[in-house]
Amino acid sequence: MTTVTLGRTGITSPKNAFGALPIQRVSDDYAVMLLRKAYDSGITFFDTARAYSDSERKLGLAFNDSSSNYNVRDKITIATKTGAKTGDALRRDLEASLANLQTDYIDIYQLHNPEFCPKPGDGSGLYEALVEAKEAGKIRHIGITNHRLHVAEEAVKSGLYETLQFPFCYLASDRDIELVRLCAEYNVGFIAMKGLSGGLITKSDAAYAWMAQFDNVLPIWGVQRESELDEFISYIDNPPTMTAEISALIEKDRRELLGNFCRGCGYCMPCPKEIQIFNCARMSQLIRRSPSANWLTPEAQAMMMNIENCIGCGKCKSKCPYGLDTPELLKLNLADYKQILAGEVKI
Repeated sequence: MTTVTLGRTGITSPKNAFGALPIQRVSDDYAVMLLRKAYDSGITFFDTARAYSDSERKLGLAFNDSSSNYNVRDKITIATKTGAKTGDALRRDLEASLANLQTDYIDIYQLHNPEFCPKPGDGSGLYEALVEAKEAGKIRHIGITNHRLHVAEEAVKSGLYETLQFPFCYLASDRDIELVRLCAEYNVGFIAMKGLSGGLITKSDAAYAWMAQFDNVLPIWGVQRESELDEFISYIDNPPTMTAEISALIEKDRRELLGNFCRGCGYCMPCPKEIQIFNCARMSQLIRRSPSANWLTPEAQAMMMNIENCIGCGKCKSKCPYGLDTPELLKLNLADYKQILAGEVKI
């Protein structure tokens, strides 16, 4: 079994973590089955967030159920996140998470994709609230997630954060890879989200084999089907390795897919026509990996149809740090979305 130690947290996990965002889309019973099967098969790290609707509650049902004597809280690592923008909001989020998870502590509490790197004395009160919660024993380690390279790099170098969660897969840029090395240098745990690029990557063995090259990276895999879970469970004792065939597949995917990987970082904003580019340019992935109903509301449809008001100014494309053809990506996502609305494509 290959394991990863998350920097100075000292937390060690099999190089397979459970991403609990997709279990929003399944019933309580099915979610509990998936989570317990994952644990029983050797997976011990579970990642969720306040923003993932009922995901935290389902984790609480699975792992802190005194009625069925299935309480394994002390044997697992739970990481969750808050999108709070003030210290008071963070405190409220934390109490809600503790209640949902049916626990009195959270192993890694992460700021969820803030637009800047919160620090003591910055006026937001976020970091002070994190320290207060840690001193009270409500959280054990302080982490941050982000989609913006400059914020991620600043967080690592600040010495304030024990873990960083960041998009990382074999579509990564050289600067993304350098960020992993920076985490190793500063003894910050690196948690890799979007290991399958939001669904763009379809061969999980190739994704795993590529990730295995980085001994300080813990990938979290979004799971909503038992068949998906079974794949990742099989990698615990039989981890895929880089072969000539997998290497060729990765190179092919990089040539074909690299231009379609929107990380949702928001660098492209604001749009003069108020198009929510950071959501619209990755809608094809969002609607398939999180509760689809959330992206089919009248408000979401209006958001997507606003793409038709694009004036082709190119500002979003010029600001994208990943060199994406953002206007073309918006068109592709809108076309896919219209097919979904018309029932021509199943999700």
